[in-house]
Amino acid sequence: MPRILMTGACGGIGTSLRKLLPPIYPDLLLSDLKAPADLSSQETFKAADLSDLGQVEALCEGVDGIIHFGGYSVEGSWNDILQANIIGGYNLFEAARRQGVKRIVFASSNHAVGFYPRHRKIDNDVQPRPDGRYGVSKVFGEALGSLYADKHGLKVTCIRIGNFGDKPLDRRRLSIWLKPDDLIQLCRIGLEHPDIHFEVLYGASLNERAWWDNQRAYDLGYRPTGRAEDFREHAFAEQTKLPADPIGDYFQGGAFCSTEFDGDTSRIIDWG
Repeated sequence: MPRILMTGACGGIGTSLRKLLPPIYPDLLLSDLKAPADLSSQETFKAADLSDLGQVEALCEGVDGIIHFGGYSVEGSWNDILQANIIGGYNLFEAARRQGVKRIVFASSNHAVGFYPRHRKIDNDVQPRPDGRYGVSKVFGEALGSLYADKHGLKVTCIRIGNFGDKPLDRRRLSIWLKPDDLIQLCRIGLEHPDIHFEVLYGASLNERAWWDNQRAYDLGYRPTGRAEDFREHAFAEQTKLPADPIGDYFQGGAFCSTEFDGDTSRIIDWG
């Protein structure tokens, strides 16, 4: 059995995947800055600070594949993003190379392309248009993945995750929702598919309102089981509780785009 390392074990996604991954990968090593409060005796955990290359290299010893959900998961200050996502991301890839890790699944984000307008459908070959410092760090992570695949032979899959959860929570999320079981499918493609070299896939379930062309994921065998429209009434009801956001409602990145926005609003209609 391969030993799989999952970073970010205390995060929202990591907490969910801790329950879903062990039947598939029994030799699962969990990591974060500190252990989850509900860590069981059946789970294996090792603390590590991603900004410390020595700690990350020790963490990667004996590991076959990595699911990298660690780092800062929302918009933050430059220093927070720099330490956790930029330096931490580099350390993760470099430590993996040094320790002979074969595959990495990198948790990228829809915020790497958040400044595309909602009326435009995009594929995985579009130019990045990050919507904040967090989005910039995900573009950086994808670039690292490309470098380490081409130069060092790691097999890298970047998943631009939409909105992870049990159901879409508002109108925007009807377009970007990702069911937990479907994320597991995408992770397995990254860790097991024989044709992986470097891939950028979208982390989205079967969303009829999707803004993303995820054909490459389907080519690799992805068959999502979640359907966003099953939750349409709930999402629309929740949408009525949200304030209008002229910038965020125009772009795919939502509030990430409107936060700190001081650009020329008169030009927005021409974007895309």
